[in-house]
Amino acid sequence: MRTYAGIPEENAQLETSKVMLVTVPYDGTSTWGKGADQGPELFLDASENMELFDIETRTEPYLEGVWMAGEVSENSSPEAMTEAVYQKTKEMIQHEGKLFTLFGGEHSVSIGSIRALGEKYPDLTVLQLDAHTDLRPEFHGSTSNHACAVYEASKQLNLVQVGIRSCDESEMEHVNEEQCFWAHTIASNPNWIDDVLSKLSGNVYITIDLDAFDPAIAPSTGTPEPGGLQWYPTLELLRKVFEKCNVVAFDIVELMGSPYAKPTAFLAAKLYYKMLAYYHLNNKK
Repeated sequence: MRTYAGIPEENAQLETSKVMLVTVPYDGTSTWGKGADQGPELFLDASENMELFDIETRTEPYLEGVWMAGEVSENSSPEAMTEAVYQKTKEMIQHEGKLFTLFGGEHSVSIGSIRALGEKYPDLTVLQLDAHTDLRPEFHGSTSNHACAVYEASKQLNLVQVGIRSCDESEMEHVNEEQCFWAHTIASNPNWIDDVLSKLSGNVYITIDLDAFDPAIAPSTGTPEPGGLQWYPTLELLRKVFEKCNVVAFDIVELMGSPYAKPTAFLAAKLYYKMLAYYHLNNKK
């Protein structure tokens, strides 16, 4: 039995775990760098080589349990993949009191999971950390393209975007300027974290495209953009989000397989584990 991060089987059972992990190795619509389908395996491999004591919180998050809830392997079409992720997420979130997490795959994998969580929590806020707006209504003939990842959320839920530094002119009509924190404005605003937090409340879904980070620290993504987020400020934001809000789910996407994938894979593994630490710190029962 393979377990997340190689943790003991006793910490990897559905009944005793407070976290569910679904993987979606999908790369059907990426338009430049290919290899996001390798992301989940790279993430799991890096996690198995990571220390499980979190220095900042002085905790071992794995002790709260992480259940590997299976893989969504549907790839016959973008729409079929979205529906499969949606159905899988609906099934998983029936398990009350557990944090739903997903690891992609390209960013289109988030469409189905956000849809399912949005149905369960109509007041849901989606916090998107990303280099790109991903607000195209459709792209290359599909509404389930990676460039459409949060379009549906922008129309139906409270979408807050952070770190954006690339978009098509046609997407600007769908951008809520009051809720979009452009990378160039973050760079000159020492209070940007508090400003982001002011837009968040209640139930929150966090979706993190790894290209939100500067490519100097996370180069192995499909479409890296200069001028991205740095490690510690991003962790500060996430820590405060978990403190303020009820985070009901999160995903991490766009880890790309390449000859130089290990640094980005390890960043993804540490990021996931840090988010578990913050979640458990604020959900003690």
